[in-house]
Amino acid sequence: MSATIARPRPGRDREDAGPDGFVRILRAEWIKFRTVRGWVIALVIAVVLMDLVGLFAGGQANIVCNNGGGKTLHGAACIPRTPLGPGGEPVNDSFTFVHRPLTGTGSITVRMTSLTGRYGGGAGPASQGPTAGSKIGVQPWSKAGIIIKQDTRQGSAYAAMMVTGTHGVRMQYDFTGDIAGLPGTVSARSPRWLRLTRAGDTITGYDSADGRHWTEVGSAALPGLSSTVQIGLFATSPFYAETSQFFGGTTGQSGPSLATAVFDHLSLSGRRPAAAWAGYDVGNQDAFGQQSAQLESFHRVGGRFTVTGSGDIAPQVPGGAFGGGLGSTIEDHLVGAFAALIVLAVVGAMFMTAEYRRGLIRTTLAATPRRGRVLAAKAIVIAAVTFAAGLVAAVIAVIVGVRLSHDQGMYVFPVSWLTWLRVVAGTAAVLATSSVLGVALGTMLRRGAAAVAAVIVVTVVPYLLGVAQLLPLGAAEWVLRVSPAAAFAIQQSVPAYSQVTGDYTPPLYYPLPPLAGFGVLCGYAAVALGLAFVVLRRRDA
Repeated sequence: MSATIARPRPGRDREDAGPDGFVRILRAEWIKFRTVRGWVIALVIAVVLMDLVGLFAGGQANIVCNNGGGKTLHGAACIPRTPLGPGGEPVNDSFTFVHRPLTGTGSITVRMTSLTGRYGGGAGPASQGPTAGSKIGVQPWSKAGIIIKQDTRQGSAYAAMMVTGTHGVRMQYDFTGDIAGLPGTVSARSPRWLRLTRAGDTITGYDSADGRHWTEVGSAALPGLSSTVQIGLFATSPFYAETSQFFGGTTGQSGPSLATAVFDHLSLSGRRPAAAWAGYDVGNQDAFGQQSAQLESFHRVGGRFTVTGSGDIAPQVPGGAFGGGLGSTIEDHLVGAFAALIVLAVVGAMFMTAEYRRGLIRTTLAATPRRGRVLAAKAIVIAAVTFAAGLVAAVIAVIVGVRLSHDQGMYVFPVSWLTWLRVVAGTAAVLATSSVLGVALGTMLRRGAAAVAAVIVVTVVPYLLGVAQLLPLGAAEWVLRVSPAAAFAIQQSVPAYSQVTGDYTPPLYYPLPPLAGFGVLCGYAAVALGLAFVVLRRRDA
């Protein structure tokens, strides 16, 4: 009778197996990292560089004005109050409002037969009036229609049915809500009938092409709506903007615009206190200078109302064509993350190539025959230290930078704490993932110069092509969809609104959603790590 006795595996292999063995490898890689003074110094440089660039970007506003009495003011004292909507978002709320009170349940119905406009101005002789030099035409988001509003204060709750310049009938409410109705433009031959009804806190909008067959467009709940509200007609038109992009830059022009709407067949139902129709310029938007009061008005002849207005009823966005000139975002103070990314990605590449240069890779692989574990440990260590460094730098840059912006009078777009956390932690995650990509490239290329060059080509070049206006807009957005630079979308804190005219181009806005953009970088890092694992296993040390 014989028995087969299994040979014990070498002690080193047994130590390398299991969780305890991997912890030992992690500890060894951490010791390697922290004992190389140059890498630690590079981490510190990345943090300092990121904060200096970010704080410099937030500390260059020099806002000076005069209070009219000869006294010079600086910073926040020069900036008018930014109205906030019901959700706390900054808004534009400026329009001509022909209104009267409504108490309790009720409705308003009207037929709209015309929407015309002008845009530009200021290019002709002042003697010819405030519209001298302006052009005839409506803007895509010129708006006119009927509205139920809490009161005439800017930012108060509202719901409106409107005809727009080129986007058909819309129901919009509380600035961010937008529902499409009948398509097409309005004319005497193709009028649009609009209706709003109120029942408690709920406003429902309807439209019709003939005044007999009605379609419900949508409903909006306005919590806390008071018993008595303001109801009536309105007209407004945002700044127009024309932008052309060329190699290395952009050129364009912008200016105010006006919208004029004609209404008839106006009818109301419900309890109405005895009051006549009153015209009011919400926001006192002075679009065409001191004479704009002559333009932003309403006229009534019998049952026919003509209302002219300028401004907008919409959320503000960074770079918006109306009212966004002095606004900043929290990510404005994270522009230094790009410089930090270059440093940390190079550190990641050198973390691996240094072992090949010094001949230590043979010792490392002899001590840990499972080469995949070596690569994984290096990736985890470099990701952890760069994430920690990036997080510290991002928190300092945002907190201090926002304070500087406030002190200098810049309006900083507010964000929720979840968005704040996503932007700050996401920036650190981008730096960490880029350093892991550097480790993978260093593993495949082995040589420091080649690995650093690859890091620059993969991470730096696409970012510059995407945001530095070196390519046409379409090509730049394509680069920011398919390259690792897409990850910087994680920093975007203010949403883009389809109903708001704005500069929705990089670096203010990215073509992919924040998490999707970061996912592109993660995909590159995962593929690179997979290839690095194959190369590490097949090549001799």
